[in-house]
Amino acid sequence: MATIYEVSRLAGVSLATVSRVMNNSGRVRPETREKVEAAMRELGYRPNSIAQSLASNRSNSVGVLVPELHGPFFGTMLSNIEAELRAAGKHVIITAGHSDEEKEKDSIEFLASRQCDALILHVYAVSNQYLLGLAEGPLPIVLIGRDIPEMGGRCICLDNEYGGYLAAKAVIELGHRDLAYLAGPLWKSDAKERLAGFQRALGEYGLRFEHKLLVEGNYQEPSGRQGMKRLLQVGLPFSALVCGNDEMAAGAIAVARERGMTIPDELSVVGFDNVFFTRYMHPALSTVNYPNDVMGQMAARCVLRDVYGLVGLDIRNRFEPSMVRRASTMEFRT
Repeated sequence: MATIYEVSRLAGVSLATVSRVMNNSGRVRPETREKVEAAMRELGYRPNSIAQSLASNRSNSVGVLVPELHGPFFGTMLSNIEAELRAAGKHVIITAGHSDEEKEKDSIEFLASRQCDALILHVYAVSNQYLLGLAEGPLPIVLIGRDIPEMGGRCICLDNEYGGYLAAKAVIELGHRDLAYLAGPLWKSDAKERLAGFQRALGEYGLRFEHKLLVEGNYQEPSGRQGMKRLLQVGLPFSALVCGNDEMAAGAIAVARERGMTIPDELSVVGFDNVFFTRYMHPALSTVNYPNDVMGQMAARCVLRDVYGLVGLDIRNRFEPSMVRRASTMEFRT
């Protein structure tokens, strides 16, 4: 079996240079990298991951914690994190925290015990104080969907308040004046911020916020179904429904159809996230675009920059949502 020493001799470079090429760390000229890679191919050399880890004090693995593993939203985010890290020769270890404080902490401890070089965390339940304490430790962390000012460039976040504002504004501009809102769990900061944006749009247009037309769900499709049933039981008219995410919107639309309502003729519906299935719904769902694919990529790049020393990476930390108008909304007709 070929050794790193043979690769070094054949390529005519130092052991340190071979190590930098294998670990994608430090600056290596393209022509030098090609020499090393050609020597590895010629000798049939395959780096030993354990030896690499011992030599570099790196495991070349990154822990990723998300609230859930089901559904399209986190699948897209995880896929982009993995692709960005894989392209740099790194691997991911994935677990879920289920938006529960103890489970999130247990998952973080599990990932740390796997000798991960860094953690990418999308967490709801643990406190800012806990995360700040974690950030002061030896294990680097990057947050997605959480904005802690003291952590600066290690947060990748979205302006959820503006997204809620855009969703309400989209149907108000179509002439709707009676709006219902199906919120995500309001103990979560993003759900609370989206509702605040919805309320801001109503106030800007001089419309009253009707508390009886506010129902809280949990971001999952069944809660969209239950939320729509509760809204219909209230007995107050509403011509537009704004939902805290697309899964709940899908559930709400299903119930509306079961009750004989047509979308958008009798009810305009707006979601939030712009997950892939929204464009294939009938009618296609108007929604707020949450660029979770790019945000996952940015989180991975933060790790590659701060932990592995890659330079020249284009990284954004703050994102603004945008409105995606499709066929589930139309002008209000009396």
